[in-house]
Amino acid sequence: MEFAIKKVDYYNVTTEGQAGGEAIVLSAFADAGVNLLAYRAVHAGSGRTRFSLFPNDSEKMIAGGKQAGLELDGPHAALLIQGDDESGALAEIFHKLSQAGVVVTESNGIANINGAYGVVLYIRQEDSEKALTALRN
Repeated sequence: MEFAIKKVDYYNVTTEGQAGGEAIVLSAFADAGVNLLAYRAVHAGSGRTRFSLFPNDSEKMIAGGKQAGLELDGPHAALLIQGDDESGALAEIFHKLSQAGVVVTESNGIANINGAYGVVLYIRQEDSEKALTALRN
């Protein structure tokens, strides 16, 4: 089972109760030239939204956040994995990580993108190299 794996940093940003918060946050980073590899937004209670943003370039992300007056929480570690969509693909990935003692704190994925899948695995920073080694063997 083949897949492409990339260690990526992600940053969290929380906005307070404003309509169109997604447009404001995403536009701020687009204006700074940030290319996002992945994105997540969830309701964080009391009119707040928490964004997890996975930039291709962390320096641009930091500069864009500063320029827009947004407080970034991060960087945090994640793995971005893409592969052919076949039965058991994710099970094999999670099995290898568990055998290596890597804790996945959260994951998000999508399948059937032209016969492929993509998944983001949120991991502890200190587990990054261990996770890469486990998945590449």
